[in-house]
Amino acid sequence: MLSRRFFLIAGGTIGGLGTVLSITPPQFGATTGLALGTGGSLAGGTTATPLASPTPASTSKATSTPTKKPTKKPTGGTKATTPPPASTPTPVSTPKPAGVSGTFTGAPANTAYGPVQVQIVVANGKITNAIALTYPTNSFRDQQINSQAIPYLVQETLAAQSANIQGVGGASYTSQGWANSLQSALTKAGL
Repeated sequence: MLSRRFFLIAGGTIGGLGTVLSITPPQFGATTGLALGTGGSLAGGTTATPLASPTPASTSKATSTPTKKPTKKPTGGTKATTPPPASTPTPVSTPKPAGVSGTFTGAPANTAYGPVQVQIVVANGKITNAIALTYPTNSFRDQQINSQAIPYLVQETLAAQSANIQGVGGASYTSQGWANSLQSALTKAGL
């Protein structure tokens, strides 16, 4: 009886552990995880669209369709030639404007716990500072989470120089609100 109970508990523990380990935290940003902008509404009014796994332009391979050779021989002594295969156009990257400078405030992004609003300082097209103007502080827990999350979100913004940030585990609503408001500020800056 004791050994049977042991195997049931051990099996349940291992199964539960496998389930927990298979769950990964959300990754924020346009290239990994939640997309910014449109899609199904999340709690609190934020929106997100799951992305398919992106294929970087640098790894795409040019493909051409094989051409058939003519089956009839032309008359009159001219030689038939097949046209060269069509080439795939090379994607053109848009450079960031180098002369953009100023302070740009993003639109407030609503979350389940309150709005998040970001202001960025840009010098010569580079983000030099990010400031949280508004973030959830209604409860002690909100204050505790965001006092730790906001500095990390500022660091990620300065490192990424875009809204493609990873977010902070345990502060997913604040992270998504930050990314949405940051994208709004970047759009206003023309970056």
